Amino acid sequence: MIVTLTINPTIDRVISVDRLAFEDRAYINSSHESAGGRGINSSSVIHSFGGQTLAVLICGGAAGKRLEEHLQSDGLPFLVVPVANEIRTNLTITDKHGLTVNLNEVGPTLSKEEVARVERVVKETLDRASWLLMCGSLPPGVPAEFYGRLIAAARKKKVKTLLHADGEPLRLGIEERPTLTTPNQQEADRLLGRTLLTRTHYLEAAERIRTMGPESVVLSLGSRGAVGAFREGLFEALPPRVDAVCPIGAGDALSAAYTWAMERKDNAVEALRWGVAAGTASARLPGMNFANLEQTEEIYKQVELRRAD
Repeated sequence: MIVTLTINPTIDRVISVDRLAFEDRAYINSSHESAGGRGINSSSVIHSFGGQTLAVLICGGAAGKRLEEHLQSDGLPFLVVPVANEIRTNLTITDKHGLTVNLNEVGPTLSKEEVARVERVVKETLDRASWLLMCGSLPPGVPAEFYGRLIAAARKKKVKTLLHADGEPLRLGIEERPTLTTPNQQEADRLLGRTLLTRTHYLEAAERIRTMGPESVVLSLGSRGAVGAFREGLFEALPPRVDAVCPIGAGDALSAAYTWAMERKDNAVEALRWGVAAGTASARLPGMNFANLEQTEEIYKQVELRRAD
């Protein structure tokens, strides 16, 4: 089973408008609300692909109740850790050209007791898990080394780990040697303290991050695909050109499809191809929607995979 942790979940409100333009009005075409957070998104994709998954998340307040209702209606297996404060609501505004604005709340402040409870619940799931995916930001009150502690605990249980984080949680997490980390370009920029602009930069960055601790690295590059640094070498997965309607969440689809593929075949290079296919297929869909297996398979056949070292 693939367990995902979303310690900072959200109600995602996605508003589609006719066009986004600076200092000009936009007209709303549609508005949609759903359960969100990187781990929840990844579990949703794995579940739709027919994989076994469990989404572990915190919930609190009225927004937390709505989140649980959304998850129940989606039929997604989940496990809630109750907290006192209300979870966040995020707003995404996107237009028909794929231009997107993301407005995210910080999230609820967690007490030491609540943090300890989340950690205990996650550790209890490890006996049933093959992978643990730790995805997204840490809300106030959660120490930056939190993901690192879970990675160490999972390694003792021989559970593979995927880390998708930013800033200090990413830096401290990869020092604990996760199985895989999947930063996007901006997260890699901040981790390495440099701006990545060229193909050479991307290849160097993936290799450099791998020397910092993780067994494998997948550097997600949006419409340019991804670079994978594995024991087998350095690889690029190049997607076909598509009209990106809403790229938000494509990285979560990539992480989900990668681990789903590894469960099936345990081949990192093929898993990279599946990940890029899922991210690309999801970016074609309006709002916060994720491609199903059939839509992903269509793109998978068109992803070009090549060795880069």
